[in-house]
Amino acid sequence: MQLDRSAFLTIVLTAGLWTAPAFSQVIDLGKYPDWSGQWNRVPDGGPPRYDPSKPLRKQEAPLKPEYQLRYEASLRDIDSGGVGLDTHYACMPMGMPRQMSGISFMEFLFTPGVTYVLYEDVTAHTRRIYTDGRNFPKSGEPTFTGYSIGKWIDSDGKGRFDTLEVETRNIRGPRQWDQTGLPTADDNEAVIKERIFLDKANPSILHDEMTTTDNSLTRPWTVMKNYRRNSQNITWEENNCIEANNYVTINKQVYFLSSDGHLMPQKKDQPPPDLRHFNPVTK
Repeated sequence: MQLDRSAFLTIVLTAGLWTAPAFSQVIDLGKYPDWSGQWNRVPDGGPPRYDPSKPLRKQEAPLKPEYQLRYEASLRDIDSGGVGLDTHYACMPMGMPRQMSGISFMEFLFTPGVTYVLYEDVTAHTRRIYTDGRNFPKSGEPTFTGYSIGKWIDSDGKGRFDTLEVETRNIRGPRQWDQTGLPTADDNEAVIKERIFLDKANPSILHDEMTTTDNSLTRPWTVMKNYRRNSQNITWEENNCIEANNYVTINKQVYFLSSDGHLMPQKKDQPPPDLRHFNPVTK
């Protein structure tokens, strides 16, 4: 007897969950879209960024004047050899929405009440999108991924879910939109709404229509992110940011560790670190 794919996956998932009483029902994967495989951003000739339709330094973010000044200062520091406002250089988590920019390979896992987004890069923390009908908690510590609540939609009435609508709140900082240091607000009040769905003409393309409301912006900022599926010869590697990271931060100054293990300036005319707690070297 030959089973179709959805029936087989349902049986496999049932076997894995029958001992867990918390699951009152087994997910019927036949009702869900096929988002299996490994996903990465659609190559477009540019680096990862919030709005893939525009160049990295021409994102045209609707920034408030205060944050526009911060952004310009960040670019000047980068151009002089520094890292600007970007905190990811020190292996700080990317946070939302940056971690959905296709910097890292990712995959989707469905369970009855949660959809997981897993990443190869350890600075992109796992997303848990709760689809069990819960409301946002009234309290809780902010996290870099935030708290996400989702709802599956059958948009064309064919009896099968095709779109995941997600709202994410309670996102902590410091965060930036991208590696140029394009800043988000200093608070944790951002709200991100997403509509994630497969391309109707090409099921190997996944779209994420994302709208971010943030107090660094004069208005909500909507973009379309696109990902391409890899379903053959998939490999996953450990991407540990801390390994081979040669940046050293001392009293807000970022230095570089040379190949011979010595501290060196990151940019021209950079002052040396304060060595008051070290005894002077005598010859």
